[in-house]
Amino acid sequence: MKYNRLEGLREEYDLKSKDVANKLKVGSSAYSDWERNKVRIPTKRLIELADYYNVNIDYLMCLSNKRITIKPKELDLYVIGTRIKESREELGYNLRKMGEVVDITFSSLSNYENGKTLIQSDILISISKLTNYSVDYLLNRSDDKYLK
Repeated sequence: MKYNRLEGLREEYDLKSKDVANKLKVGSSAYSDWERNKVRIPTKRLIELADYYNVNIDYLMCLSNKRITIKPKELDLYVIGTRIKESREELGYNLRKMGEVVDITFSSLSNYENGKTLIQSDILISISKLTNYSVDYLLNRSDDKYLK
């Protein structure tokens, strides 16, 4: 099962994986591992990749088939935390319950919600799938709340 569209986008732009790796200033093997879904792509790198290919993260990570151009924005951990909290509260979960469901400690989730740290991409994607919230919305890249 395909979990991202990195290879297809790279080929669409007629690039080699080393070209993309160089652009992102990462090793070729790291980029290849991301493309083959061998390791988690860090959240900041997901954003960089989406900006590089001029696509939404939801599309990039196969959460949506709708391809949208999103203007790059500065990361705002407070807004991201607020949106993560909003998604949790819409489910009616407390920190402990949400933490159990997405397999992280409630204190880690609290740190994300309070804007202390940037949420890990795998947790972000789990929350998106659970709530049907757009990753791009959660990261304050879009005002469209739900996956399309």
